[in-house]
Amino acid sequence: MKRAIVFPGQGSQVVGMGKDLAAAFLPARLVFEEVDDTLGQKLSHIIFEGLEVDLTLTENAQPAIMASSMALLRVLEKETGFNLSTYASYVAGHSLGEYTALCAVGTFSLSDTARLLKLRGQAMQKAVPVGEGAMAAILGLEFAQVEEVVKEASAFGICAIANDNSPGQIVISGATDAINKASELAKAKGAKRALLLPVSAPFHSPMMQPAAQAMKEALANTTLNTPSLPLIANVTASAVHDTSVIRGLLVEQVTGMVRWRESIHVLAIKGVTSALEIGVGKVLSGLIKRIEKDMETTCIASAQDIETFSRGI
Repeated sequence: MKRAIVFPGQGSQVVGMGKDLAAAFLPARLVFEEVDDTLGQKLSHIIFEGLEVDLTLTENAQPAIMASSMALLRVLEKETGFNLSTYASYVAGHSLGEYTALCAVGTFSLSDTARLLKLRGQAMQKAVPVGEGAMAAILGLEFAQVEEVVKEASAFGICAIANDNSPGQIVISGATDAINKASELAKAKGAKRALLLPVSAPFHSPMMQPAAQAMKEALANTTLNTPSLPLIANVTASAVHDTSVIRGLLVEQVTGMVRWRESIHVLAIKGVTSALEIGVGKVLSGLIKRIEKDMETTCIASAQDIETFSRGI
């Protein structure tokens, strides 16, 4: 039986995540301490008991979500003898979750992952002045229909598909006027909803080019080790193992589309029959069930989940 391990992206953060885990397990505590030391800030305080507005800031949310997933993974490994490389055949992550996946398979060290995600969050925020960009979730239309909407709305500014999440759930990104127009067009085409997202920048759109350049420079100066398992890359929905290819794809990912629906289809074609989601929430598991209904999903988001999972290993 082939399995995949997947890691969530931005939006899954919640104040208090990982707090009980860190209090109860040294491996989790060490993850949060290392991230704090690397960033020179008490990110763990924001994660455990900070204000939601502070945790939601892109530069905090990205390393915070990664740290929470890695804390869960480290406890799983130490407490149950779990071995990621023998358990799974592939890893994948949604947007920033791709960095978590690469940390999990040893391509990046934990400190480098935290540093890169802090920079990524800052660069994405700085790339476009607040108010000039927006994102919207289009619910109830298929990919080809949203492509038509995006093409038409591009007359009003940059407009692109940011996330192809699942059948009937596609996120668009770009200039505010173009996204507003695309939302109107989508509703006219029969979309159930066109929902503006509470984000501060148009992620995964060409407007993120300054952030892509910043990540290109940062990644050029970061050591990448060969991953212990292949990664299903966001921007190509294909398995990659070569570090030079991974480095380039992470740069492309900043402005490119997250091909999550295709990625899950690719896993199924490769014989993967179950996916283990490690991180807060069950967003990816829900998407996977919509994409490949026969693929089994399991979520590990707490110490209780680890205990339950360990009984079945």
